[in-house]
Amino acid sequence: MQPWPPGVVSIRAVVLRRAPLARLISEGLVTILPNRTTLVTPFEIEEFPKYISALDLMQRAVSRLAATQHTASDLARIRKADDVYMEAIASGDFQAMSETNKTLHTAIAHAANNPYFLGYYERLLGEGQRLLHLHFDFTVSSPTATKLGRDHDELIDAIARRDASAAEKAAHEHTMLFQKRFLDYMKQNLTESMAIL
Repeated sequence: MQPWPPGVVSIRAVVLRRAPLARLISEGLVTILPNRTTLVTPFEIEEFPKYISALDLMQRAVSRLAATQHTASDLARIRKADDVYMEAIASGDFQAMSETNKTLHTAIAHAANNPYFLGYYERLLGEGQRLLHLHFDFTVSSPTATKLGRDHDELIDAIARRDASAAEKAAHEHTMLFQKRFLDYMKQNLTESMAIL
C-alpha cells in the first residue's frame, strides 16, 4: 500500500484534530469569535424551562421507542453504560458522572433506532452537560441535596420489558428529577450570593 504524501498526511491530521471542534460548533456548544478566539457558548439560564421542555419531550420519545425497537445487544449496551455510570457515582467524580450519564442516555437513543431523534437528542444532552456538571457537583457536596442513586433502574427495566408506556413515564420522571436537582442547586447558590451581599 502506498503511503500518503507528506502534505496529505498533515492535512488529514489537521482535519482529524478539527473534527471534534467542528462538531461542538455545529451543536452550538462552542462559538468562534471574529478574532478566532474559541469560547464555550454560555447557557442562558432564562432558557432553562424551554430546555427542560425539549429534553422531556425527546427523552420520552426515545425511551418509548427504545422499549419497542431495542435488540439484545442494545439492552446489553444500556446496562453496561449504567454500570459505568454507577462506578462514576461511587467515585464521587462529577465530571465522570456527567460523561457517563450522557453515554447511557445516548445508548438508549441508539436503541430507539431513529437517527433523526438521535441527532437532536445528542445535541440536547451536550447542552445539558454544563448543567449536569453543576448539579452533580452540588448533589455530591451538599448535605441537603437529593442524593444520587440508581436513578435509571425503572427506565431500564421498562425498556427491557418492552413496556413503552412505562418507559415513557420513567423518562418523564427522570427529567423532572434532573429539573428538581438543578433548581435546588440554583436556590442554594442564589441564597448564598444574596447572603454575601
